[in-house]
Amino acid sequence: MIDSKPEFNDLVRTFARIGCLSFGGPAGQIALMHREIVEERGWVDEGAYLRALNLCHLLPGPEAQQLATWIGWKLHGVRGGLAAGMLFVVPGALVMFGLSLLYVMAAGLTWFAALFLGIKAAVLAIVAQAVIRVGKRALGTQFKLVLAGASFIALTAFNVPFPLVILFAGVLGALVARIEPDWLDAHVVDTGSVPEHGKRHLALQTLKTVATWLAIWALPMVLVAATLGTDHVLWQIGAFFSKLAVVTFGGAYAVLAYMAQASVEQFGWLSPGEMADGLGLAETTPGPLIMVTQFVGFLAGWRDAGPLAPFVAALLAAGLTTWVTFAPCFMWIFACAPWMDRLERVPSLQAALAAITAAVVGVVANLAVWFALHVLFRNENLLLFDWRAGLIAVLAALLLFRFKRSVFEVLAVSAAAGLLLGQV
Repeated sequence: MIDSKPEFNDLVRTFARIGCLSFGGPAGQIALMHREIVEERGWVDEGAYLRALNLCHLLPGPEAQQLATWIGWKLHGVRGGLAAGMLFVVPGALVMFGLSLLYVMAAGLTWFAALFLGIKAAVLAIVAQAVIRVGKRALGTQFKLVLAGASFIALTAFNVPFPLVILFAGVLGALVARIEPDWLDAHVVDTGSVPEHGKRHLALQTLKTVATWLAIWALPMVLVAATLGTDHVLWQIGAFFSKLAVVTFGGAYAVLAYMAQASVEQFGWLSPGEMADGLGLAETTPGPLIMVTQFVGFLAGWRDAGPLAPFVAALLAAGLTTWVTFAPCFMWIFACAPWMDRLERVPSLQAALAAITAAVVGVVANLAVWFALHVLFRNENLLLFDWRAGLIAVLAALLLFRFKRSVFEVLAVSAAAGLLLGQV
């Protein structure tokens, strides 16, 4: 039950503030919204907030941004959802664009390379922390442990595509729920009886919503195809990140390895070290961590501008990447939020999510190994260990795990250490 419905202008001001302060990853962002929306203003009650969070965990994409969209939708319909969701993203997108531009302008400078030596090393400790955090939350049974190990081996040893790992885990979870539900310990919310009236009207509204947002999602791709053709890098960027938006279960870390390997090895948009740099920049900006996709798109457009000027191509690429990454998030919420009570009561769906979350632990562990190979060893040669990166990574791990410092503080100290050791 909503205690007090705010004016639309109050909603906009509140989410503008949240969007500028939403550092610290999804856990911190969700806590920030809980304090601002539930505790201080009473706009949404505790139970509704937690049920909406459960729904957001079911959907692909950044759960914190989708939760912001749901809050806006709950309070002021579609325009409220658009306002809250966009204000959660736009500040971080603007900051990331500025940092990306600075990155390409300062590339090649000795001090700049030393600075990012420290940032890349800190990213290793941050990803290791993500493995531990996700593991503690997701691996509550032996079956989940086995599933996490299997996904790690499939990705690391056999190079199985990430979307296939996620699909297999979800199907397996739904099947296991019918045979041995205790293996997954999935939690089905009991919200009482769900009214059946209005089902047909709700289904028609959902179809209309999906059709509208699919058209919105595809609009820039149609413009790119009509003006630059399907061979241009902008088409490749839009198509790749559109596919990524559909399989982004389990948070940004889950898809980073897949995105990094495809961006580096398949498309050649950037180097492994630059991918780590991008993640470090994303950790310092407000908003969803998946904003690192904008950095990748920016570099791809800058380096393969075609008939466009590099800055123009990079600007369009960054905008297109952000569009195809976040437009589907609005579609998922506007289409699924009215069905929330029903979705939470489907055991097979909850079991599939539990299995996917367990598999994501192995996916993030694979990301940690991938980054370690490229940051700690030159040219991935295990005989060429970079002691400077190793030392900074240990320092970052101590700050994170022993002294419980924030990610922002760890990145700042590591960057300073990189500047010092970069002279050696």
